[in-house]
Amino acid sequence: MGFRDLLEDLDETVFDVLGDAALIEGREVSGMFSAPWLQPKLGRINTGLREPHLVIQVVDAQGVSERQKLVVDLPVQDGGGNYIIVRVEPGGDGLVTLVLRLSP
Repeated sequence: MGFRDLLEDLDETVFDVLGDAALIEGREVSGMFSAPWLQPKLGRINTGLREPHLVIQVVDAQGVSERQKLVVDLPVQDGGGNYIIVRVEPGGDGLVTLVLRLSP
């Protein structure tokens, strides 16, 4: 087993244990959800993304495209709800960031 295989196994375990459940057009995926309004209010955090986003594994990104519906399965106070994918950003590291917009 090579280094890349070990990293893929590690990513899979991390996403299975710590990931947030989401549905993309009804298909279940696990990812790491983040929304800027949920960030700590201490100090100043400068991140490249100001929109809500979900980071998923490349294997789960197959067939994902802009304007698809995405539901984050978290309580509303934690950012859960209905979103639209506005941008798909491959990271080159086996992960893909889905930039989201709240669905009306």
